[in-house]
Amino acid sequence: MDAIKKFFEKKKADAKFKTSGQGHSLSGGGQQRHVPSRSAHSVPHERHVPTNDAQRAGAAALARMEQQTKKTDVNWSLQAIKAQARRELEAEQKALEQMNLSEQDQPPIPKEVNLDAAPMLAVQGVFFSCPLIGPEVATYDEIKRQIREFLYAQVEDDKGISSCLIIHTCNKNKEKVNVCIETLCKYVENIVSNPTEEKFHKIRMSNKAYQERILPVEGTREFLEAAGFVEQELPFNDSTDMFWVFPEEKLNDLVTLEQLRDALVSAEPVRPQLDRSLTILLPAEAATHVDLPAEFFNMTADELKREMQNRAMAVERSQMLLTKAMRERQELREMRKYRFSLIRVRFPDGIILQGTFGVHEKFEEVLKFIRENLVNDWRPFFLSLSGGGKVVETEQSLVELRLVPAVVLNFKWDPSIEDPNLDDSVFLKSDTLMLLQS
Repeated sequence: MDAIKKFFEKKKADAKFKTSGQGHSLSGGGQQRHVPSRSAHSVPHERHVPTNDAQRAGAAALARMEQQTKKTDVNWSLQAIKAQARRELEAEQKALEQMNLSEQDQPPIPKEVNLDAAPMLAVQGVFFSCPLIGPEVATYDEIKRQIREFLYAQVEDDKGISSCLIIHTCNKNKEKVNVCIETLCKYVENIVSNPTEEKFHKIRMSNKAYQERILPVEGTREFLEAAGFVEQELPFNDSTDMFWVFPEEKLNDLVTLEQLRDALVSAEPVRPQLDRSLTILLPAEAATHVDLPAEFFNMTADELKREMQNRAMAVERSQMLLTKAMRERQELREMRKYRFSLIRVRFPDGIILQGTFGVHEKFEEVLKFIRENLVNDWRPFFLSLSGGGKVVETEQSLVELRLVPAVVLNFKWDPSIEDPNLDDSVFLKSDTLMLLQS
């Protein structure tokens, strides 16, 4: 505050000095200025009114002085509090840094990591679809559940075909399904071959063959109803029992019964189809997305890890004693652990096409998958491994070609096709390139 006062006092002194009139040299020989003494009889000096320019200059000077006064009017208490808080924060930060440095010398505390939510998986899972029920893609169990619901929803419209598909699709034990189909066909053939034999028109439900072969299988009730059988309680021995009875009026339409039998024999199960999970990757993405999800293996991750460690140790001990044929057989046994294979196709421009395949699918399915995404799907091409060898055995499965659980194949157009209208730098369709991940 003292400096501010001195500043204002100096400004006032300068202003008075400028209004004191013309100055004279102290050493000069000129006449001394006569200053008349003021007395009671002296006449006061007349004051002149300032000009407009002088008034404007004075107003500007006052404005500058007021502005400087405001700038210097600082809340010093608030500034001191802020400075103190800043010093305390800096001291706390230094203390934390020293604490972190001391903790680095101690062993790190293990942290739990959720591998299921890891973002670096090459593919987020194995998914399926079924053209019969629509374009939806989901897990195997979910698609299977939707197939079952779809088949039962069709029973009212076409009980015969629906029941045949239910028998083939909704039962797990294939052996029991085959025995059931043989038994149902025998029921039908007995009626068709011997329409007048009444013993073939009835099926006792408490019969051992029916209880073991027919009753446990899903879809058999719907099949018998579609064939024309009806449930009836009939006398049996000294009591009654429940029977499936084929009415006599249905004997006039045995052709329909034969067609139903043929449909049961020729029907195929409706299965979820493996979705390719078509993905387009840049080289940097392919380098970071490498881990495979658990669905790719027949064993759990922990079981697989332990098994591989044990096998690696055993192979190291006995490697010198194994023949080439023995090593190949052992390698095939190792590959049975895998259920699916991730195929990546690297194009010369660096773009990578990725798809999921079953390990027992033929290599020609990989070629078909690639052609479906090429601009010129008719044009021949080669696929080679990183080591340089070409893959040409299209009739062999992926597991037989050792292309599991993941492999990168290099794409190259066949140079024997020379056409000036073809652009060798164009590979994938625009619709496929639109899937390029950001």
